[in-house]
Amino acid sequence: MAEPVSQPQSDRDLASIAEARALARRARQAGLDLAELSQERIDAIVDAMAAAATPQAEAFAQLAVEETGYGVVEDKVQKNLFSSQKVYRFIRPMKTVGVIARDDERRVVEIAEPFGVVAAIVPSTNPTSTAIYKILISLKARCAIVISPHPAAVKCITRVAEVMEEAARRAGAPAGSINWMTTVTIEGTQELMKHRDVAVILATGGMGLVRAAYSAGKPAYGVGPGNAPAFIERTANVRKAVHDIVTGKTFDNGVLCSAENSVVVDEPIAGEVKREFQAQGGYFMNAAEIEAVAKGLVTPQRLPNPALVGRSAVHIAGRCNITVPADTRVLLAPLDGVGRDYPLSIEKLCPVLSYYVVKDWREGCERCKQILRYGGMGHTMSIHSRNDQIILEFGLHKPAYRIVVNSPTTHGSVGLSTGLDPAMTLGCGGFGGNITSDNISPRHLLNIKRLAHELTPIVSRWDRAASPHVQVDVEPRPGAGPTGQVRAYELPVAPARPPAPTGISADALSRRIDEFLGSRGFKPGSAEDAQIQPNDVGRPFQGRQQTAPDQPPLDFVCEEDVRMAIQAGRKLVVSERAIVTPAARDLGEQHRVFAVAPWRG
Repeated sequence: MAEPVSQPQSDRDLASIAEARALARRARQAGLDLAELSQERIDAIVDAMAAAATPQAEAFAQLAVEETGYGVVEDKVQKNLFSSQKVYRFIRPMKTVGVIARDDERRVVEIAEPFGVVAAIVPSTNPTSTAIYKILISLKARCAIVISPHPAAVKCITRVAEVMEEAARRAGAPAGSINWMTTVTIEGTQELMKHRDVAVILATGGMGLVRAAYSAGKPAYGVGPGNAPAFIERTANVRKAVHDIVTGKTFDNGVLCSAENSVVVDEPIAGEVKREFQAQGGYFMNAAEIEAVAKGLVTPQRLPNPALVGRSAVHIAGRCNITVPADTRVLLAPLDGVGRDYPLSIEKLCPVLSYYVVKDWREGCERCKQILRYGGMGHTMSIHSRNDQIILEFGLHKPAYRIVVNSPTTHGSVGLSTGLDPAMTLGCGGFGGNITSDNISPRHLLNIKRLAHELTPIVSRWDRAASPHVQVDVEPRPGAGPTGQVRAYELPVAPARPPAPTGISADALSRRIDEFLGSRGFKPGSAEDAQIQPNDVGRPFQGRQQTAPDQPPLDFVCEEDVRMAIQAGRKLVVSERAIVTPAARDLGEQHRVFAVAPWRG
């Protein structure tokens, strides 16, 4: 029987490009419908997706390990649950629809607008947890999403997308809200990122991919390498510090980019720290072993060897022909420097740590900077100390935007063991060439519109002659002439507001009219008769009028106005020609909160 003919790469590239284009168009159309959903509908969709993903956490983890060969099933379960539970609980209360904030003093109203279609690049190191997270935050922001999986993790990422898409559809999400590529090539992913229907890119992966995202001509949130150092200062609780570092570095066999990659130790406690590492499963390599591991683990391009990424310390030692105890958890490489001459000073994505001893915290500070500059700028580091002043000094002067204190960097950076925003995408800010230093949430997938009312009336230069004005005092400056005088400019100020009208008030006049009509047998309409029934947005209200309570009538009503009125148990008085949004109209008629102000003539 003849061997099956594999599809030529050029054909795969074309198929991938065509798929990217089709999915981007589909997502764009779905996004138009998604953007019109109410906060309740969006929250119900997010609820359903999180509820569907949580029971599948273990199945997703097993698929990921089987397909990629990276990491540990038990730890990937925890990461999946982190996304489907902790991230979900964090984003659930967020307001992402309609009016999300009001500043009454400045008279500014903030309105959320979805960014648009999200192109989500998902890595092979954390495939299922990252897919869960990116789908949740995208739909919470009312953004349709197209996922480009890493080619080595297509099956497990596809399974996550299928489960969450089915749950979203059942909860009312428009078809095409969640999309994923199945034929994945570099060319197809690049086409997706550049497609005109894509509005923003969420890129998690290697530096090449992140650079491609930033060069796609679209707004992009990209995350590069971590290479996080961990400094153990002389006042630290040594046993806990070592435990935290070993825990962080061995979690999922070190595949998170925020995992510890180097240990920097204050000299006065160096002996105690070394003994504690050995007691907790650390193996200190000699010079020959360090060279052997460096050759096996680090490629000529100074990148981790994919064959050893996410593998255990014992497995890596065996592959590099080193004999270590069977209970070894991490390999430690004492080094004298950082850079190309020290290959193991790079980000390693496996349980291998470079190890440095410094004379004091100032030297430790400089060593940590060197490590971050060699592939981790702006990302993450940790300090283990009980000296608050030194901890603050590290916060003030390190080129990292997540400085985790007395906790594993792996868990602290993503908000699992700290109070940081829970996220699987961590911005590296200006230090790392990223647009933000935040942990990415639905807020980063929203644009904010602002209604800004006039506070200061403006007088033009044509009105200046007729307007009051004030003279501005200007300080003399050198070079302004022999006397040092400069011209004083006159700035127009707004004319004073007209005095309040005298005579009978509108409310008193309204009461007198009602009394007069009552004496003739006429009665004001009831609240039910005055129910507003606008035909559509922008059209005048139909129905009988009701006497207005003591509040000015509104000319514009949005859904948030109606909610606040319902909570306060009060009516909303609107003018006859008020504009009411569809969502506000439906909710207001349901709860009968509208009343039409009497016509004032």
